[in-house]
Amino acid sequence: MPHTRYRPAHERVPLPLQDRSWPSRQLTRAPLWVPVDLRDGNQALAEPMDITRKRRMFDLLCAMGFKEIEVGYPSASQTDFDFVRHLAHSDAVPDDVTISVFTAARHDLVDRTLASVEGLPRTLVHLYTATAPTWRDVVLSRDRDEVHAMIREAATYLLRRAEERPGADIRFEFSPEVFNLTEPDFVLEICNGLTELWEASPDRPVVHNLPATVEIATPNVYADQIEYMDRHLARRDAVILSVHPHNDRGTGVACAELAVLAGAQRVEGCLFGNGERTGNVDLVTLALNLYAQGVNPMVDFSDIDAVRDVVQECTRLPVHPRHPYGGELVHTAFSGTHQDAIAKGMAHHTERARDLGIPVERAPWDVPYLPIDPNDIGRTYEEVIRINSQSGKGGITHLLHVHHGLDLPRAMRPDFSAAVQQTTDASGRELSHEDLWELFHLTYIAPAQDGPLALSGWRTGQLAPGVHEFVCTLVTDAGEHELTGTGNGPLSAFAHALATAGISVDILDYAEHSTTTGPGSPAVAYAQCRVDGAVCWGAGWDTSILSASVDAVLSAVNRARRADA
Repeated sequence: MPHTRYRPAHERVPLPLQDRSWPSRQLTRAPLWVPVDLRDGNQALAEPMDITRKRRMFDLLCAMGFKEIEVGYPSASQTDFDFVRHLAHSDAVPDDVTISVFTAARHDLVDRTLASVEGLPRTLVHLYTATAPTWRDVVLSRDRDEVHAMIREAATYLLRRAEERPGADIRFEFSPEVFNLTEPDFVLEICNGLTELWEASPDRPVVHNLPATVEIATPNVYADQIEYMDRHLARRDAVILSVHPHNDRGTGVACAELAVLAGAQRVEGCLFGNGERTGNVDLVTLALNLYAQGVNPMVDFSDIDAVRDVVQECTRLPVHPRHPYGGELVHTAFSGTHQDAIAKGMAHHTERARDLGIPVERAPWDVPYLPIDPNDIGRTYEEVIRINSQSGKGGITHLLHVHHGLDLPRAMRPDFSAAVQQTTDASGRELSHEDLWELFHLTYIAPAQDGPLALSGWRTGQLAPGVHEFVCTLVTDAGEHELTGTGNGPLSAFAHALATAGISVDILDYAEHSTTTGPGSPAVAYAQCRVDGAVCWGAGWDTSILSASVDAVLSAVNRARRADA
């Protein structure tokens, strides 16, 4: 591959910062988020949104708590113009939300843009022009001075036209497109001039938005560029320093996070990262990355599935199932080692909450493999552990316990895990918790009722302290047999009764528990037996724990005899 055709960033743009301080800073608060799904994201769609879909997306963004929303490029599209007019004539815009609109630096486009926002209570007009050398030479065919003059003239015209609308609350934003490939001194010259021209003040700040229009370097380079601007912008308290990273190198999120460390106060991006080429920076990931660090993201992702559904419907683009936080599979573990760690972590979390005397949803979160509690963003624990051929006994046990009340003895878990492995290997498909219950029932409970041996009736009683009698009618292929046995408990007496029929049974392990609380709760019993030399597990399920225990032993016996046959 001809890699020598391409130049590294330091050969394409001056990188003046040497004494950077951003690496020692920490993210402690959320920046101002500005979703551009309705403009930058929309213009990247094969099928741009109509007004109905735009309104649905806009309503979602407002409901999530975004306070500034870029809603369109009204001079570039009749649909965008009509949507801005729709917002102006409706009650869709909350009192605390500012509408942003985008325009190139041309008089006719500025006029069209201002016409679209007539009647809106608060607007931000976003003026942009490409400033990088390649764009100046190839696209605009103008030198630095000519580009600067063009920008200043358009900004002056925008200011004059805005002042002709007394009472209108119109603020200004400027983007030197391809900032990251533009000479830093040139960007400063333009931005400082506009800060003065637009008479920016702390109570009416100007937004200078510095886009990584096409990623060309590692994120630390962008952070250096942002810190340089943060240090050198004039009237800094009258400027909101904004960034607009794209994702051409796959590092848009890192660029935004480091840019905020470097002094950026505002981030433009799209939900789930939609946008031209590889997309805009992903606001979902950025916001929830902060949340996972204990920082309030200032937007509401408590129902991430609903957010994803609206975005997919409006953009007609799928969200990848492995997309950070919002994908269908991101909280899911199939691997046995992961499942075991998560199951133990969830149990520990519950115990910790109980010890602290607080609800589990308020307890400090520290569960392996899960950076945040899926429940916080509206996901269920059902999807956390899922079973396929790669899964292990920890995840299987967890699902049976959570959904069906079973607490398998530790020694039994490898046995059932082997049954699950055999099933998933044969089918190649995932098993739900219902599938696991059905397999458990078929493997361990059903053999008590459907096997070579059956009990048509039985009773037990205590003959003396420590002496129990078990009387039963055993049904075999040879007919019915009346059996009686004694032992130090009902199950040992049952084993003795079977021995009188030539069936040798040693009970090696036994456990029992109720599956729910309250009267009438089903009980489950587990028995590991050595039957004529073969060792098998069985289980019983009944409202009577004694009946369940007898069935567990009978199941183990039948499973052993089937295996022997």
